[in-house]
Amino acid sequence: MTEREKVVVIGSGAFGTAIAVVVALENRHDVTLLGRDAALMADLRVDGLHDAALPGISLPDALNYSAEADVLRDAGIVLFAMPSQAQADAARNYGPYLAKDAVVVTCAKGIDRSSGQLLTDVLERELPHHPVGVLSGPGFAADIAKGLPTAMAVAALDASVAERLAQTISGRTFRLYASTDRIGVQLGGALKNVLAIAGGIVEGAGLGDSARAALISRGLAEMSRLVVAMGGQADTVRGLSGLGDLVLTATSHQSRNLRFGILLGQGGEPAAFHGGLVEGAYAASVASRLADGLGIDMPVTDAVAAIIDGRLDIKTAIQQLMTRPITTE
Repeated sequence: MTEREKVVVIGSGAFGTAIAVVVALENRHDVTLLGRDAALMADLRVDGLHDAALPGISLPDALNYSAEADVLRDAGIVLFAMPSQAQADAARNYGPYLAKDAVVVTCAKGIDRSSGQLLTDVLERELPHHPVGVLSGPGFAADIAKGLPTAMAVAALDASVAERLAQTISGRTFRLYASTDRIGVQLGGALKNVLAIAGGIVEGAGLGDSARAALISRGLAEMSRLVVAMGGQADTVRGLSGLGDLVLTATSHQSRNLRFGILLGQGGEPAAFHGGLVEGAYAASVASRLADGLGIDMPVTDAVAAIIDGRLDIKTAIQQLMTRPITTE
């Protein structure tokens, strides 16, 4: 039995709300969902529903709501659940309110576009006196909030911090595995979005299931190369935050990244997608630049970045991938 903790989830979108729901559900910890919109927070408190983010899912009575940053002052665990490109600003804005010993956790699956840094590095840069972790893996917000069985990974440099996070956030239907490989866990979450876009392009262009299988497996090899080059562990890539998340995101139409790729594969323009934020669209170009700087070969990622940027058409991209020099696997 873990000690009762005060947990604050910053970000009232689908994923942030789902994590707050699953931690509050068993009433083992004091959980607050912190959002910027005071009127929305008041409505959630009264209605017990957040139909804009999680339609039809009841919010637990034990969940608290606030638009006031003061709720952070005595929180032991703070989860940053806003999009990846907003994490730096959020850390700057909320940092002054954090308790001295608070552990902060990024829940976004991306890479900071302006700096090229992983999000734990961004949070450490902005919040240098706080332990920083990352939560990632195969879990759609609706599944988590509905109490459907879900397993993900949580990583921190200190194993005891990772284990504390796993014990606190896990519940009867939501299981976290602790890790110390923050690099591998984060890159898995960011790159699977890129590969899901690629999978969507294959589907939208009608290239067949065999092409999708080849792309997923070769994409996993790319992911492993970059993870190892940046100091992560190859084993992490084969776990929940790598292979697990890739399988989910590249095969389920719940995935925004997959749906975005389908649009591209059907000849649509990136600006025509109105299905929500597509993290992989940002991550593709950043990952491509990182790989180039490290001398890492990532042809699928490079192709996705070039297609999104309008530098390459799909037919040419497929031709280039299929005519690369023959190598051993």
